[in-house]
Amino acid sequence: MQTRPLGNTGIEVSRLCLGTMTFGEQNSEADAHEQLDRAVAFGINFIDTAEMYPVPPKAETQGRTEAYIGSWLKRRSSRDDVIIATKAAGPGLEHVRGGPRLTRAHLHQAIDESLSRLQTDYVDLYQLHWPDRRTNFFGRLGYEHDEEEDSTPLEETLAALKELVDAGKVRAIGLSNDTPWGVMRALHLAETLGLPRVASIQNPYNLLNRTFEVGLAEIAHRENVGLLAYSPLAFGVLSGKYLDGVRPEGARLTLFERFQRYTNPLAEEATRAYVQIARDHDLDPAQMALAFVNSRSFLTSNIVGATTMEQLEDDLTSESLRLEQSVLDAIEEVHRRLPNPAP
Repeated sequence: MQTRPLGNTGIEVSRLCLGTMTFGEQNSEADAHEQLDRAVAFGINFIDTAEMYPVPPKAETQGRTEAYIGSWLKRRSSRDDVIIATKAAGPGLEHVRGGPRLTRAHLHQAIDESLSRLQTDYVDLYQLHWPDRRTNFFGRLGYEHDEEEDSTPLEETLAALKELVDAGKVRAIGLSNDTPWGVMRALHLAETLGLPRVASIQNPYNLLNRTFEVGLAEIAHRENVGLLAYSPLAFGVLSGKYLDGVRPEGARLTLFERFQRYTNPLAEEATRAYVQIARDHDLDPAQMALAFVNSRSFLTSNIVGATTMEQLEDDLTSESLRLEQSVLDAIEEVHRRLPNPAP
């Protein structure tokens, strides 16, 4: 398993990260522990979660994912050999902290509750799950400014995160679902005010959504704020299993209607083309899609998730897959013809 540096923190993380948002909804506690054990045995040292998980977010399950990871950590002999990342939710979920914000009071409450569920004294990476301001994320395009928006100043948020770092509750901080302006503003405030420097940005990145390359990839390289890529299989769409309207029993898009981001007609056309490239080169479509993400120079870690152990094994196998230039050329041809059909 290759490792890559997490920004300037001195922390080394595995190129694959185990995503956990199905723990507590599609996966039981026993399932979760089995996945965690297998991932660590394979060489993954990086585990990503969030206070709002599992997904879909519901009041009755909120925090269950962290609790499952916590019970797993408790039975381990060592906490320090794994890198635990979690996230504080932004505005919009009324069942989390009575309506979460990224204020000082909210962040102190959020980290303490996460640490309690995780049964640990610290998290290695604490991320802002989405901004506390109106901007483009979760597939939204077309920025519209609101002079009267109610947003928490980023200075307050970063100052609160500094308190968490100083208290030893957090080792490093990161952003998620943020924009080029958000990253550069956070870096500027860190430099000028002596606040913590963001080490990473967790945004969607896959063959159907390469918008990270437009503005954020250069920042990732020049500022050493690497990508933690989520949805590398586009909710499983890039496996090809949903083509032609097929909805396998128990699959995410079958169970939850909310996951429609990658199923529009252009996305299906592009998916069909990518699946055909894989078949033409005797590759598994899902492993090809993951290997493409793994190959990106701006990537810090690729967050893979699974609901079955068979899926997890396929994800793990992608780590050693190197795509031939003919495959990469074919992928680029489709991307030029159908760029970012599901941003």
